[in-house]
Amino acid sequence: MAAPKKGRGASAQSKPGRSLVLILIAIVAMTGGMFLAGHTTPRLGIDLAGGTSITLKAKADQGSAINKANMDTAVDIMNRRVNGLGVSEAEVQTQGDDHIIVNIPKGTNSKEAQQQVGTTAKLYFRPVLASEPSGGATPKPSPSTSSGASGSPSPAASSSGDQKATSPSGAPSPNASATSQGRAVSDALKADATPSPTGSPSAKSSGAPASPSPAPSTDANTAKLQAQYAALDCSKPAERAKVGQAGKPGEPTVACGEIDKVWYKYVLGPAAVDGTEVKKAQAVFDTQGASGWQVQMNFTSSGAKKFADITGELAKNQQPQNEFGIVLDGEVVSSPYVQQAITGGQAEISGRFTQEEAQSLSNMLSYGALPLSFQEETVTTVTAALGGEQLKAGLIAGAIGLVLVVIYLVAYYRGLSLVAMASLLVSAILTYVIMSLLGPAIGFALNLPAVCGAIVAIGITADSFIVYFERIRDEIREGRTLRPAVERAWPRARRTILVSDFVSVLSAVVLFIVTVGKVQGFAFTLGLTTVLDVVVVFFFTKPLMTLLARRKFFADGHKWSGLDPRSLGAKPPLRRTRRPSGPSAGPVDPKGA
Repeated sequence: MAAPKKGRGASAQSKPGRSLVLILIAIVAMTGGMFLAGHTTPRLGIDLAGGTSITLKAKADQGSAINKANMDTAVDIMNRRVNGLGVSEAEVQTQGDDHIIVNIPKGTNSKEAQQQVGTTAKLYFRPVLASEPSGGATPKPSPSTSSGASGSPSPAASSSGDQKATSPSGAPSPNASATSQGRAVSDALKADATPSPTGSPSAKSSGAPASPSPAPSTDANTAKLQAQYAALDCSKPAERAKVGQAGKPGEPTVACGEIDKVWYKYVLGPAAVDGTEVKKAQAVFDTQGASGWQVQMNFTSSGAKKFADITGELAKNQQPQNEFGIVLDGEVVSSPYVQQAITGGQAEISGRFTQEEAQSLSNMLSYGALPLSFQEETVTTVTAALGGEQLKAGLIAGAIGLVLVVIYLVAYYRGLSLVAMASLLVSAILTYVIMSLLGPAIGFALNLPAVCGAIVAIGITADSFIVYFERIRDEIREGRTLRPAVERAWPRARRTILVSDFVSVLSAVVLFIVTVGKVQGFAFTLGLTTVLDVVVVFFFTKPLMTLLARRKFFADGHKWSGLDPRSLGAKPPLRRTRRPSGPSAGPVDPKGA
């Protein structure tokens, strides 16, 4: 009988329990970590848990090209925007060259995230030339803006009540619309249209600072702008949508904005500061003063200089022309007035904000400046009930596949099927635990394609067992007993398993890189389960076979063991023969040597 070679093979054969204990410790440790972390189930994707999927198509703006750099920047900003609302499970990714897919799971703030992610135009700071309530509503005060450099609380202004704004000295100052000040809007526009030496609207007469690169203003343009403003009714959604995309950054424009459920219409000067020059914005609560919730802004170096120039010019003027509008997607989301020149690159917007209003404004300031404009193409909503049905169907399909594999293994391999089923169970436990841990760790979500990948992996894992079992059977057919057959079959089976699994992992990696969306879930799950297949075969299946080869039921080749030499058509047992001395020695069987 041929004996296994000494060395590493013999050592592995004599201590298979070490590998089994090692993989058992790994399973216990990861399972304990799963329960300690409180994530006992895999995180489900939108198609299984329910949620909203939004498809956005990029549109080329003036000076902005649709390229990979701009698309990646837009994805990063959108991702931070929706996650800034607390929707940490939202997914934003590109699809093709000009599409972005935003997946918002069902949960807290998902509706607000859907609204904000559709707000895709650029962010600008524009001086307010004139404003008034639209539809005859009563004017409301605007928030105030002050320097945050000194750290002192900024003066309070009411954005939704009757509290009056205060100047730095504490004296009350008016804050109303142009019409309530007794100055007609048409007069303001005519005065603003008076050419200055640089060809821009006169800052002295209108209170608006000259833009660094203003577009020429003519009487015809002024008349057109005046007509648009006079006819504009911001209380009508259709008219708001019409003016939402109007106006170039370097030219005056009309816009709408809502304050405390009252729509205002504005005439805005050329953009003075771009939203990309806002480095950071955050909502904070003033614990030392009466300002309540406020928004703090930090600008880049170039943005700080521009903001200091615009606020310095606005602070010189009388109300209401010392306001500036924060314009996002053609809508004025806030129009604070300026009390003093704000230098140092830091500013505060204070008013009677609620926490939600302050957080929403800070998110817009931080994440609103997209390099491209986007058009909402499709919005797909999946209910939790539908997702549950899909998950149930996927699990049923997986169970059917698993049962068919088990039936085949039992019918063909009999006792060896116990080894295969135990290995499949260990692989399933590892897959489940790792998927549960990867949800909070890297944001992995189990979607329907990922379930399909796990089902396909059942066949890949079973294939590894079959390769090993068939190698063992080949050795028994050659006349060897089970113990040496298990060890001699392993090197050849190991090479085949590694090559096969390497091809599967390579396919999964390529598929993950070149695809987007839910197909990546399939590729990730396929790659993960294939790697786990190698781990299970090396640290569980092989050591378990070594232990079972020492048991009489398998070692003696019982007919229900799946290793019966007679049913396999084995040759007579190989025996060692001593080489006779002398020249007449006959040939020695090379296989028995």
